Order: sequence, then C-alpha cells, then structure tokens
Amino acid sequence: MKKYGIKKVAPAGKIDYENELNPQQLKAVLASDGPALVIAGAGSGKTRVVTYRVAYLLEKGVSPEEILLLTFTKKAASEMLRRVEDLVMVDAARIWGGTFHHVGNRILRLHAELLGFKNNYTILDRDDSRVLVDTVVREAGVDTKAKRFPKGRVLLEIIGYARNTDTTIEEAVEMKVPHFLELISEIEMVAVRYARKKKELNYMDFDDLLIYFAELLSHHPEVADKYSRQFKYILVDEYQDTNRIQARIVDLLGGGHRNIMVVGDDSQSIYSFRGALFRNIRDFPNIYQGCRVYTVETNYRSTPEILHLANRILAGREDGFQKTLRPIKKSGPRPALIRTENVYEQAEFIAQRILELADEGVNLGEIAILYRSHFHSMEIQMELTRREIPFTVRSGLRFFEQAHIKDVLSYLKVIDNPRDEIAWK
Repeated sequence: MKKYGIKKVAPAGKIDYENELNPQQLKAVLASDGPALVIAGAGSGKTRVVTYRVAYLLEKGVSPEEILLLTFTKKAASEMLRRVEDLVMVDAARIWGGTFHHVGNRILRLHAELLGFKNNYTILDRDDSRVLVDTVVREAGVDTKAKRFPKGRVLLEIIGYARNTDTTIEEAVEMKVPHFLELISEIEMVAVRYARKKKELNYMDFDDLLIYFAELLSHHPEVADKYSRQFKYILVDEYQDTNRIQARIVDLLGGGHRNIMVVGDDSQSIYSFRGALFRNIRDFPNIYQGCRVYTVETNYRSTPEILHLANRILAGREDGFQKTLRPIKKSGPRPALIRTENVYEQAEFIAQRILELADEGVNLGEIAILYRSHFHSMEIQMELTRREIPFTVRSGLRFFEQAHIKDVLSYLKVIDNPRDEIAWK
C-alpha cells in the first residue's frame, strides 16, 4: 500500500526557512534580538546565513533602511544584496550594504565639514597616495639617496599600519621595517606632513575613510546617535578580519541597542599583516554580555578526507571556538602533506608531480598551483620554465614578464648576442 505524507509548505511569497536551511543555519537566522556571534566554518554556507538573516528581518517588518550590512569586499556586498532581493522581492538598494570604507564614505559625505573637510573631498587611490607622499618627501628636503630613505609605497604601508592598528609610527616601523628605525624622526615628520597636506587639499585616502568615520562617530555623539537609531540591526561579515578601528565603528553604531550579529571563522584570520585582530571575534562574547554563539559546521565544499585533515589541525588549537566540520560530499582522494627542505626543493617536487600527472593523462589545464603570496611563486615559475612546462599566472605578471626582469634579461641577451634587435629595444 502506498503511503503519503503531508509536507509543510510556506505560505505564498514566504520563505520556507526550515526546508531551505540546515538546523544550525536555521538557529542563527532566526536568532532573537541582541548580540550574536555566528562561527561559520569554511564552506558551511556563511553567505546563505547572512542573506537569509537579512531576509528574515525584512519579513518581520524591519525597514530596509534600518539594516546595515558590512562586508569586506564590494563583490560580497553586491552578491548578498542580490540574493536578498531574490528572496523577498525588495529593492536591495534601500539596504545600507557595503564595505566599511563604502559606508564610511556615504556618511562622511554628509558630515565631513564637522572634521574640517568639505563634503566634496577627493578620495585618493593607491597611486595618487604614493605620488602625494613622494611630493611631501621632496618638499621636506629629505635626502632619500644619502640616507636610503623608504620609498613612497613603504611609507604608505607604515602610515597605514600605524593608523589601522592605532599604534605609533615608531611601533609600526619596528614591526614592519625595523631596519628603518634610524630614520624614525624623518619618517614621523613625513607622516605628519602627509596628513596635513591631505587636509589642505581636501583629500582622503582609503585609510582616512575608516579613521575619520570612527572619529566622526566618537567625537560627535549626535551623529553616532542618529545612525545608531537608524541602523536598528547591524550585520558584519568576515568579522575575524576586522581591525581595531572597524570594531570600534561597529560598537559606536550598535553598542546602544546591541542588535549586532557578526559572522566569521576564527580559524581563517590571515590578515594580521594589515592590522586585523583575531581577538575581535574571539572576545566578542565577553565584550557583549549575553551574546549567543551559533556554530555552523556542515561543509558543502570539501570531501571527508580533506575535512578530517582540517579537523585534526584545528583540534591542536589552544584558543578559539571549538567546531568540527562535517562533510556532505562523497569520499575522495586523501590529501598528501609533503615536507621539503627549502623552496627550491618544493618547486622541484611540484614540477615533477605535474609531469607525472601529465604522463597519467591529466590535462595541464586541470592542474592549479595555489600559493599564499605572489612572491612565493618565483621559484616555482623558474622551475616550470626550466622544465618547459607551460603555465599562466592568474594574478599579477609572470616572473619573466615583469618590467625590471625583462630589462635584466635584455642586457643578458645583448651580451650573448649583440645583434639581438628586440633586446636593444
């Protein structure tokens, strides 16, 4: 005899949260008011949690203008808002969503005069900032050749790190480039003049958008109160990557009503070199008493073998939140951990393994090499070139395509063949 069951169906136009989310995601999305921390492991549907949470608030009757969604990239914000729009058919443009810099800029445009700027200030990109700091160095009369003074790019890194970590220029130099400590007085002078020059010319760089946003909220309580009352619900994505200034902004905007939900993974904090503070996410429950912590552990991305290795690594941590990633995917090949003596041996192993895979019939286009930073790839690129293994670099230029490397190679080619017309050019 055939049996039939009755399945609950959400009313027309309503989201069926129970069927569209797993139990852990559901708890986080339906969380009551107050501070909440969502620890979402890698591949666990973090974006889904955030978008459904926003949709849930809208279905509860919260106005789009009363929701502030802070993300770390413009792309992430656009994707989340698009998904929200698909879920609840609301004009996503009415939601205040974007990066800290984007939201800071929107608010500063309305109140910049309180900080001594005009509201039509110009935002400097990285190249513009470098040109301006180089101008400041020249105007200050610093002999950059005699003293081997740091280049503009390095000066901006020092200044940016100091400002984002709320430390002194000297502490930033000691942390980032200690070999320049003997020039600390000149570097401090340049930092002061750079800040003064920006204000004189009505300029703000990217760091200023955060610094002045925080300053506006902390020094002008009437402004902080205005936006705290407007943003009744604040959601922050990738909270493990926030720095001291960004955490302060969140507190200044939401510390009163405390309807703050931060989402992140304390196991993925990799931006300390930019001033990110791991303790922002670790200490969140202590800072906001009564905070509820939700853990989302079902992984939709990786195989059981990969997650087993990841869980073994995470188990060795002495701090942070406990979680065990659980797989949905079927079993796959086991990951291998290869120990090499140095970067050259590592490059040799990678090249050799690629040749072995090619011999087994694997298409080279199906092989990818991932590395932490672009400069880590130099030895690998040289080894691949030496073994005549074709490759493309998806970020930045190939080692031998960089201008200064091409110049050196041209000199060598001319020495080897004075008639090489292309090398002479």
